[in-house]
Parts: sequence; C-alpha cells; structure tokens
Amino acid sequence: MKKFLLSGLTLWIGSSVLGSGALAQGGGARVYVAYCQGCHQAGGQGNKGIFPPLNKYVPKILAAKGGRQYLANIMIGGLQGPIQVSGVKYNQVMPAFSQLNDADLAGLLNYISTSWDNKFPKGQKTYTADEIKAARVKKPNAQTNYKARPKTLK
Repeated sequence: MKKFLLSGLTLWIGSSVLGSGALAQGGGARVYVAYCQGCHQAGGQGNKGIFPPLNKYVPKILAAKGGRQYLANIMIGGLQGPIQVSGVKYNQVMPAFSQLNDADLAGLLNYISTSWDNKFPKGQKTYTADEIKAARVKKPNAQTNYKARPKTLK
C-alpha cells in the first residue's frame, strides 16, 4: 500500500510540475520525472555550474556530427569529465541508465528532444527502441562517451 501511495504521489508531483501537456507525451515524461528531473529540473534548465541545461541545448547536440548517437550512448553508459555548455563549465557524473529498457530510453530521448523549447533538427526522426538496442551492442561507458563528445560541443 505504501508503495502504491508513493507511486501515486510521485506521479501527482510530476504532473503538477511538468503540466498535463508533458505527461501526454507518454512514457518519456514519466521516465524524465523519475530519473532526470532531480538534476536537470522540471523545465530542463539544469542547475548552473552543477548540472547542465537540456532546454535549448539538446538540439545543438543532435545537430552536431555524431550527436544523435552520442546522446543515446550517454543514456546507456553515462558521462564523466569536464564539459562546457553555453560558456558554463560542468564536471559532475551523469549516471548510466542501462537498467531502463530500450523503449523507455527511446521515449526519454524523444521527450528531451521535443520538450520545452527543443525540437529535432530538420530531417531527424524520433528515436526508436531498435536504435537504442543497436547502441547497447557497443557497450558505451562514461569514459568512452566523454572521448566521443562531438568536437563542435567542446
């Protein structure tokens, strides 16, 4: 019973913070609330100098050469190392979310790619579970992801 009440409370808080429109986007919003919002905040604005923003930055990653694969790899293997986003330095550990299934990770990537002020670059389609499954084969980890960060983002 406690678990049910806690789940209901979490969903209620998430829907209150994100608004009903975001939850209508499906599982990606629920995954975001459960795993990402604590660091990157409800509006994707992050926490300056601690956790980088996703709002207005995810499209830049997607548009970079190799950026789409890079985002999928980060979700699977995490990220560790100093980065700079919009002139602000960050050096926290982004945990891996490899425990989530392929559909949940695809939904999460689609959510952060289309929420707030974000949208996919022209010609890019939504992530699919098959795309995430293929990315898992390479077994990305925090260090390899850091080395693979697109040069245009450094």
